[in-house]
Amino acid sequence: MNIAPTPLVFDRGEGAYLYDIDGNRLIDYYLGMGPMILGHSPDAVTHAVARQMQLGILFGGQSMIEAQAARLVCERVPCAERLRFASSGTEADQAALRLARAATGRRTIIKFEGHYHGWLDNVLWSTAPALDAAGPADAPHAVAGSRGQLPEGATALEILPWNDLERLVARLSAGDVAGVIMEAAMCNAGAVHPAPGYLEGVRDACTRFGTILIFDEVITGFRLAPGGAQERFGVMPDLATFGKAIANGFPVAAVAGRADLLDLFSTGGVVHGGTYNAQPLAMAATVASLTALTPDVYAGMERDGERLMSGIDDRLRSAGVKAVVTGFPQIFHVAFGIDEPAVNYRGLARMDRVAYRHFTAALLERGVRALERGAWFMSSCHDATVIDTTLDAVEDALTSLKAQGILPSA
Repeated sequence: MNIAPTPLVFDRGEGAYLYDIDGNRLIDYYLGMGPMILGHSPDAVTHAVARQMQLGILFGGQSMIEAQAARLVCERVPCAERLRFASSGTEADQAALRLARAATGRRTIIKFEGHYHGWLDNVLWSTAPALDAAGPADAPHAVAGSRGQLPEGATALEILPWNDLERLVARLSAGDVAGVIMEAAMCNAGAVHPAPGYLEGVRDACTRFGTILIFDEVITGFRLAPGGAQERFGVMPDLATFGKAIANGFPVAAVAGRADLLDLFSTGGVVHGGTYNAQPLAMAATVASLTALTPDVYAGMERDGERLMSGIDDRLRSAGVKAVVTGFPQIFHVAFGIDEPAVNYRGLARMDRVAYRHFTAALLERGVRALERGAWFMSSCHDATVIDTTLDAVEDALTSLKAQGILPSA
């Protein structure tokens, strides 16, 4: 994870803050790698889970709290005619891929360079490949993400560059692709917007050629909008996967989508299991989290996140640092060493990661914890006061590092 200068050990979290075992209070933009959209230890969630603990922890059957949680998801997510709960985004993605193959009778899945869909052998390919191993930009090689992966895990997977509609349409025209899986906004490696018309074109091509379109909304779901990226961009996939913000830190994920596809789990012989799927404590957290995510909460995050984005950008420009700030108010990305927004993984790969890690280490010394990979997650607790303190720390860190000659100059 390249945590600099060293991994920390925490004692507790409250609102926008984490407290480590040495007593330091840190403004937190990790937010548990994204899930803590309501901040740390929100009363609404902790009280709901405490109440459920008195009723039962695990039933090995359905529960009313599960039905309530499912209803809330389906009311918010445009594509969600049905859904199944899981325990992690990795599991939800696997369920979606299995459905795509079962529904089409085809084998091949297309994923995109730089997109992340879990850590299992059949999808952990070309998530962050070294450019000297990645092959041509217009025909990327499948590069394993871990030692110990079986090479045959990629035999039914093809890697394409993202935001290249012409190349994807040409590949789909063969009529043998079961599914296309993508982050609708590329938010794991960076915070890259889809090109104008790209998602619409992908949707049209998948429909024409009988391919299942899967949006991985594990990061974007319930964060970019109540209905996720598909609501924000107005493009509806056949299936979508969710996690992270759905339950504010509890291990909950879901696969949702067309009824005819999800019904294959109940009547079509497609297996989806998991002892802890829809575990009542996690369902209580889901209900409490989604209920708390009101229009006013989203409006506040949009406003405050935009102020933080623009404030960081202003201070980078004032300091003469070569960098770009891109993304969305609720999850954005800061990249050193590039001077224009990336449109795909190859653009992001030109970032100066070493200089950025120096920056996050300097921020940590000033009481701000930001992800070393460049992502900044907002919560409803990051109010004007928190942002003012953050921007002061950013300005001071940039001044110090610039004087040391560490940062790339514009």
